[in-house]
Amino acid sequence: MLRRSLHTIVRGALMTGAVGILLAAALPLQLAAQDRMPMRIAVEGAFPPFNYLDANNKLQGFDIDIANALCEVGKFECQFIIEKWDDIIPDLVADKYDAIISSMSMSLERRQKVAFTEKYYNSPSVFIARKDSAISDVSPAALSDKILGVTSSTAQESYANHLYPDMKKTVFRSSPELYKGLADGSVDIILEDKLAIYDWIANTKAGSCCEFKGPDLVDITYFGEGAGIALRLDDKERLTRLNEALKSIKADGTYDMINAKYFPFSIQ
Repeated sequence: MLRRSLHTIVRGALMTGAVGILLAAALPLQLAAQDRMPMRIAVEGAFPPFNYLDANNKLQGFDIDIANALCEVGKFECQFIIEKWDDIIPDLVADKYDAIISSMSMSLERRQKVAFTEKYYNSPSVFIARKDSAISDVSPAALSDKILGVTSSTAQESYANHLYPDMKKTVFRSSPELYKGLADGSVDIILEDKLAIYDWIANTKAGSCCEFKGPDLVDITYFGEGAGIALRLDDKERLTRLNEALKSIKADGTYDMINAKYFPFSIQ
């Protein structure tokens, strides 16, 4: 009886010690989780190859891979939220999420509403038309009788409204709808981010119908100085941490690996 009681006591002590060891081992993990800053990230989810939903309804794309790398290096506890593009800045300002990592160009107009990190990639805009089109000149005068397609609430829409004010326009809700409108002849020509449409033109059957027209368009007023991560104007801590994390993934080769996954050339 005594031996059994003593064995029970020793076993209980060992178990208590083991639990203590396990708790001690788990403590750094708990502390590490507590040290990670929460960050709700908004993405459109309809802008391939930068951000889109795959066949399993899972977010994929260059923006998503960059965001995940930044969350790891910057010690953020991240949650992705899919948001309509028209609402993406107003809802950031309204504190419905903390950051936008969705290929947002850093235009002067947007800089009045949100803060941006350093750029994480750069891309010009360009006109695209069908190969059987007679369009060669993309000046406002030459396109005056054509129908231009743009995506709603984009830098391209703003550019077209100001520099091509007399041109008839069709505004699409998303880039895939914009591309379809060009392919099926609903519009004569579209204005789009060059990198965004590159994969569609180069690697899809539907996109083989079409080609770039005219020069690359680089205008800081409308297209900014590249794509950046948008935050609320007063969110200084996340801004600093994200810029440091961005610098880190560019220095250690992580950025280059993600770049190579989607493009055969550097987009920095």
